[in-house]
Amino acid sequence: MRESPVTSTLCNTPLYTPHVRQNSCKPMLGETLNAPQSLRSASPAVRTLPRHLLYSIFARIGGSGLDTDAFETLRASYRGGFLGKAIAYDNRQKEIPASLIHSLRWHPVRLISFFDRPYYYGAKKKYLDWIASRHLATGRYDLFHSWSGDCLRSLQVAKQRGIPSIVEIPTWHRDGGKNKVEYQLADLLLVLSEKAANTFRVRGFAEEKLFYLPRGVDVERFKPGDRPAKFRAVFAGALIKRKGVQHVLEAWHRLNLPDAELWLVGHVHDEAKPFLKQFWRDNIRVVGFALDPENYLNQGTVHVFPSQWEGSAKVTYEAAACALPQVTTREAGDVVRDGVEGIIVKPGDVDAIAAALQHLHRHPEIVQQMGSAARRRVVENFTWDHFRTRLLGAYETAMRMAR
Repeated sequence: MRESPVTSTLCNTPLYTPHVRQNSCKPMLGETLNAPQSLRSASPAVRTLPRHLLYSIFARIGGSGLDTDAFETLRASYRGGFLGKAIAYDNRQKEIPASLIHSLRWHPVRLISFFDRPYYYGAKKKYLDWIASRHLATGRYDLFHSWSGDCLRSLQVAKQRGIPSIVEIPTWHRDGGKNKVEYQLADLLLVLSEKAANTFRVRGFAEEKLFYLPRGVDVERFKPGDRPAKFRAVFAGALIKRKGVQHVLEAWHRLNLPDAELWLVGHVHDEAKPFLKQFWRDNIRVVGFALDPENYLNQGTVHVFPSQWEGSAKVTYEAAACALPQVTTREAGDVVRDGVEGIIVKPGDVDAIAAALQHLHRHPEIVQQMGSAARRRVVENFTWDHFRTRLLGAYETAMRMAR
């Protein structure tokens, strides 16, 4: 039998006012930003939280990228005293005791690692799902949190046992087989951006099933540096077509800006090499993959990231924290507001990318204004503390829905 949830008083929990979005008079669950001081001083909220959370992810706990997200996610439940167990493919942090993490580092699926990547990764996801389903079957947990594409069997067990469930969406709605079933089985879907939420709305999903959970950023690690003497555009991310690097290169080649350079910070994939050759200029620097992207972002003038498909790109938070205005797309997330923290372009619109870069090159005062606004926006709204506060709200919502 599932244990009853615990009701706790969370002191000093930030409250938020609605984040305004277009075409809606009511904010999405969780879609909240910085509140005035008068609200923060209100009486502490009484929240209904789980006693024992089970969390599973097809990643490691601690590290970079998604591994960081997993660690910051678990910090919320561990510090709240209700982390039952986390299942992941390795553990690379020290704060959360290893006894609370079921590491699959030495998993039996390694025996078929010679298979092609799609088959091998598919088998690893099924193994993760199987392990999570066995944990849920013990009846020790009263909330399940996992990721889309990794948890079909676990969600079925959770539904059978009356355990509320949350599924995190890494990008947006996908029409593929098991993803679609997972969406229906989950009690709550965590979406990273307004763009992602809309892909569910147009398919008839109720607003109450969507919870807005943008990412966070370490504003002490990612912080402003000295502005370079010359105009320096930085593209940070894997050099692949999905992230729009080919459009950046073409726009840069057309412009031939004086006293300017383009830095490309990320692993160079084969698909990008023809574009590097076609649109090469001597003022382009290919940095390659960097473990310390902050040391390149904080040397930039602007960040250019016209991605075609993300959900909510972590690098947009990091660039904003470094006080860089950005030329990016709505598909990359909600960090940048058009004309405030940067310039929004449509994916693949090389003319718009070129025009935006030229505009910022010509107007250093706008670069300064947008950069200051970008830093302020993440500090006030998108730190990891903000992320964990929203996440606790999602857990509370899921527990209420299960009553």
